[in-house]
Amino acid sequence: MKRILLFAIAVQLLVGNAFSWGNKGHDVTCAIAARHLSKEAQSAVTSLLDGKSMIYYSAWMDQASNNIQEHLHTKSWHYKNIDANETFDNAKLSPKGDILTALDEQIAILKDTGTTQEKKSLALKFLIHLIGDLHQPLHLGHLSDYGGNTWKVTFFKRETDLHTVWDSYLVEATHDWSHTEWAEELDIPDTYDILSIQTGSPRDWAYESYVIAQQIYRDTPQDSNISYAYVLAWTPVIERQFLRGGLRLAKTINEIFK
Repeated sequence: MKRILLFAIAVQLLVGNAFSWGNKGHDVTCAIAARHLSKEAQSAVTSLLDGKSMIYYSAWMDQASNNIQEHLHTKSWHYKNIDANETFDNAKLSPKGDILTALDEQIAILKDTGTTQEKKSLALKFLIHLIGDLHQPLHLGHLSDYGGNTWKVTFFKRETDLHTVWDSYLVEATHDWSHTEWAEELDIPDTYDILSIQTGSPRDWAYESYVIAQQIYRDTPQDSNISYAYVLAWTPVIERQFLRGGLRLAKTINEIFK
């Protein structure tokens, strides 16, 4: 317990607001996915990423959306915000695009045999990040609080917001592991049904995250003081979302390049 508290204090000083799972979450998603790629898919990924792994580019989109002029329009691609008075099906569509429309576009580009390697490379970099974001529940959070970014809470008595807690603080407090350790501990095929987890489409997976987000809001009122009990209660969800994201990323890429 003391280890968790000390880490929470340290990370508060070092880490700012993040777009998504944070680097660790995206690295874990890609590390799990890499273990389930077909030979054809692995060959295509290696070619499109110039020999680099998916992990190398797992959080690249966060930087691109903020710092590269030609990609600034992708800021809205990281999420699909749904207010409390809306439902998943009737929520207003963002004219700038959202995570589901962006995923559809990247998958179409990667499947198009007439698309250049350069465009496919970019689409793959977006895809591997967006599948990760899709499994961070607050990327299907409320529009009114920007997916929890203005939902004020404290984490071990230090002021922050709900989105940041779920991006990074909770992940690191759950297990202080490297991404390879996360993958090895979670990805034990005999303990789960791969096909069952991979069933469905990005829209189905987004709805799943949306349902979790609603529970997070109910369990974390504004000004909540998040502590040990909260970490313990939500650890299984963090673990499950990482595993789902990794297996589904692998499924998506395998289907594109089969």
